[in-house]
Amino acid sequence: MAQALPLPLATASAEVIGLGFTLAGGRMRSNITAALRRVCPELEGVALQRAVERAFASYGRYWMECFRAPVIPKAELRAHMSYEGFEHLWVGLARGRGVILALPHLGSWDYGGAWLAAVGHPMTVVAEPARPPEMFEWFAQMRRTIGLTVVPLDRHAGTVVLRTLRSGGLVGLLSDRNLGRGGVEVDLFGGRTTLPAGPATLALRGGAALMTAAVYTRPRGQHLAVIGPPIDTERRGHLRDDVTRVTEAMARDLEVLIRRAPEQWHLFQPNWPEDAASGR
Repeated sequence: MAQALPLPLATASAEVIGLGFTLAGGRMRSNITAALRRVCPELEGVALQRAVERAFASYGRYWMECFRAPVIPKAELRAHMSYEGFEHLWVGLARGRGVILALPHLGSWDYGGAWLAAVGHPMTVVAEPARPPEMFEWFAQMRRTIGLTVVPLDRHAGTVVLRTLRSGGLVGLLSDRNLGRGGVEVDLFGGRTTLPAGPATLALRGGAALMTAAVYTRPRGQHLAVIGPPIDTERRGHLRDDVTRVTEAMARDLEVLIRRAPEQWHLFQPNWPEDAASGR
């Protein structure tokens, strides 16, 4: 349906389906409500409810664009994308040590990956395994079709990513939620949580440039890609201390991106320990 329907109808249908989850997705609704309150403490009452509804509608559009991306012509991908800070990516790639894009679950990141491939910068991404395995392979194949190289999140992922960076390649890592054990404790929107240590560790060890990025959805099928300036990854002391410093800087840059469109932050899982403990 996402590929067959005209874009306006596909978008409207996806947003309506997404809105339906505000009624059925009790835990998802409470999680995104808690996240929006952290980003926008001034939201309450009807305004907060409207923001929650926009978040679910945005999530529906994300999936529609994800499914539609394999059949979008490259010329259309380029025509529907505007961008800010793309020069940071050019400079980073020119250094020859690779670039890590630290991404939040914001907007339409798969569409952004398809666009980067269309303009000559195919990206390697690390994906959380899905069950059953056939489901993961289906998603991986769909993303390969749009030009992404998909690496499953397992004990071999770091080796594959480091090899890509050393060859001067581009790697995208979703970095606003820690999926594994450990991580780096940071302050994120006024609450203590952990973010993955991988982006900082890889940049510090391999010399790759590290910068945050996001792709925002806009009306009528348009998108805006924003790439932030490189984060300072110069070694200053013990690796653990440097990883903490760089991850904290990454958290600040992620906050800037998320505040531009908090209703497009698809954070439907508890991301702060105090929220998980309270059952939100």
